[in-house]
Amino acid sequence: MSRKAERARRVAERVTDPELPMLSLADLGVLRDVDVVGDSHVVVDITPTYSGCPAMAAMRDDLVRELTGAGFDTVEVRVSLHPAWTTDWITPAGRAALAAAGISPPGPAPSTSGPIPLSLLPTARQVRCPQCGSPATELVSEFGSTACKAQYRCTACLEPFDHVKEI
Repeated sequence: MSRKAERARRVAERVTDPELPMLSLADLGVLRDVDVVGDSHVVVDITPTYSGCPAMAAMRDDLVRELTGAGFDTVEVRVSLHPAWTTDWITPAGRAALAAAGISPPGPAPSTSGPIPLSLLPTARQVRCPQCGSPATELVSEFGSTACKAQYRCTACLEPFDHVKEI
């Protein structure tokens, strides 16, 4: 990797997720590739956390703003859908940042091959309270503050919290 590409990658790695601002795009695992073509044309590949993720436009705008502010003339942000993002791409530092912010990090993503069966039943998860660490939690709603989170309550300390859904 060239020095310019390394510098561009360092800048891009500092951009935070608009819905989970305690996470950088790198820690979230959506920052896939950063390259510099020619003297000052940066090409960034990002992968959405799910199809139709409304944060993608903000991620693109933030990447363009930060990279042009760092002196790169042209910034091209491409969306890469393959391979599909998985919560397994969240780094250990990202998981720790989620927990420190009171959000339960996801467990391992379900492994599947081929078509994914559709189930209308609630998803069984092993969720620990990010406040007290208790496994005594209950699902309040499959829909949390964003589509990628579910709302839980700890039955030990009674605190409500979001949990990042395993994908």
